[in-house]
Amino acid sequence: MPWSLCSAPARSFAIKQQQQPHHTLRSPAARPTAAMAANGGEQAAAAADPQPTRPPPRVLSIQSHVVSGYVGNKCAVLPLQLLGFDVDPINSVQFSNHTGYPSWNGEVMSGEGLWRLVEGLEANGLVRHTHLLTGYIGSLSILQTVVRVAQKLREHNPDLVYVCDPVMGDDGRLYVRPDIPAAFRDLIVPLASIMTPNQYEAEQLTGLSIRSEEDALAACAQLHQRGPPTVVITSSDLPGWQDHVTILASTTLPQAGGSPQRLRLRVPRVHAYFTGTGDLFTALLLGWLHKRPGELKAALEAAVAGLQVVLRDTVDKCGAAAAAEERTAAVSSARELRLVQNAAGILSPPLGQFVAEPID
Repeated sequence: MPWSLCSAPARSFAIKQQQQPHHTLRSPAARPTAAMAANGGEQAAAAADPQPTRPPPRVLSIQSHVVSGYVGNKCAVLPLQLLGFDVDPINSVQFSNHTGYPSWNGEVMSGEGLWRLVEGLEANGLVRHTHLLTGYIGSLSILQTVVRVAQKLREHNPDLVYVCDPVMGDDGRLYVRPDIPAAFRDLIVPLASIMTPNQYEAEQLTGLSIRSEEDALAACAQLHQRGPPTVVITSSDLPGWQDHVTILASTTLPQAGGSPQRLRLRVPRVHAYFTGTGDLFTALLLGWLHKRPGELKAALEAAVAGLQVVLRDTVDKCGAAAAAEERTAAVSSARELRLVQNAAGILSPPLGQFVAEPID
């Protein structure tokens, strides 16, 4: 069974080796609006009415789960809660630990089991989600049921944002069943609002070979035509930049202030294997895109900065295990992402170190 069966691929997000001046991103505080009234030709400020209380955004997150460690929902729930979301997790698989360990135990959910949970939510008036997030989907049955789930959620909220991390493989290798890529292409792409494939997954979704930035942007354009208005290729190995990971983002949505719709962001590569980085990045991107609507550049920079805080601390603490090649329980445990210890950095990521550049 492949290493990444219950996790997103070990996306090669890297760590900035040299500290640079930065500032910290904080969520803007809500400002009450003051009603201005005219009295005898003079304006007087009326007492500000409090903003109507609105429930926080709510995410239905269908991903893998591990009892110990951090992949899938274990990587998504805490960051999204820190960013102000209620999260309803459904575990597509439930394992003792991720499959990078020498052994694991657990169960895989069926499509029927997933649908029963959603029916239970609907029966009690609990289908009130603003977002759907999906990650590792281990079977065609679950993937087909995800389509039904997305449609059901949109019956209740036509404005539902569906964020899909199409976890299928990496480095030229599939680690899902061979019938999964076609199902993603035919069933999921038309439904998604945002997709976050890596380079290999983007090739699987489009049938294109990505060997250059132009190829990657062509893949994004094809995906836009078939469904998601926003696509982020989370890791690309492009000629001339072998020491860096290139993240390419593209959206057809209007951007605030005329900001660019196509972006690249490069980070120095660290040759180490960590599970759950793709899961964490996609959750952070979802959170920041909600907080900064129409600002893909700002959201991308915040998501990468938060991820780098976690990775930097994880590398510092795991020491030699970061580059170890042996597959032992001790090594795998040492590499688990340090989410809880870096909650402050997730909530208020330091900006200025990783800047997204416009692509003409």
